Amino acid sequence: MKLDKKHENRMEFIADVSTSFANMVRRYSISRVPVLAIDQVTFYDNSSPLWDEYIAHRLGLLPITTPEKTPESAEIVFSLDAEGPKTVYSSEMKSSDKDIKVAKSIPIATLGPNQHLRFESKAILGIGRKHAKFQAGIVSYGKEGDSLRFMVESCCQMEPAEVIGRACDVIIDDIEAVEEALGKKPAKKAKKAKKTEEKEEKEEKKAKKKEKED
Repeated sequence: MKLDKKHENRMEFIADVSTSFANMVRRYSISRVPVLAIDQVTFYDNSSPLWDEYIAHRLGLLPITTPEKTPESAEIVFSLDAEGPKTVYSSEMKSSDKDIKVAKSIPIATLGPNQHLRFESKAILGIGRKHAKFQAGIVSYGKEGDSLRFMVESCCQMEPAEVIGRACDVIIDDIEAVEEALGKKPAKKAKKAKKTEEKEEKEEKKAKKKEKED
């Protein structure tokens, strides 16, 4: 694999893989990579020119940074309290998690004198197969000699390279799940328990060795 071009949230790379594998990576990148997006909005005051539903729709499409190890049960609250005259931007929204924020400063609404906008919204984890607002990026590919050129554009929740990397992780998880169902691989829980047991044994040996040295 060879990185060819990279610019902001876009990148291109060349890989020697089959078209069937490339299409699997493309489809997983678009529809199976989990990202955060606003799913619920509670309005406390809205005297802006825009309806609640219109603003809620705009909020749902805001790109939110999504760390790799974000748990499936994550619920991040974003709040805003703004008064005109001014243009309200997404960067003014306060997050309940300092590591998770709106990735781009995007206009939400323009407030006139004495107009007020106050709401609380909740972001959850989802995938593009469920709704387009959970889409991590766009991936395409084309023939270039005997290789394939991939074009990746992230929706700004993560780096474009991460879109491909996380898609591959999901593919591996699905393959392992199939192997497990067919009885060709030990259950993940048992495997994890064994690793934990081995780790505890190593730590115990280290502790005993340290006691002897002391």
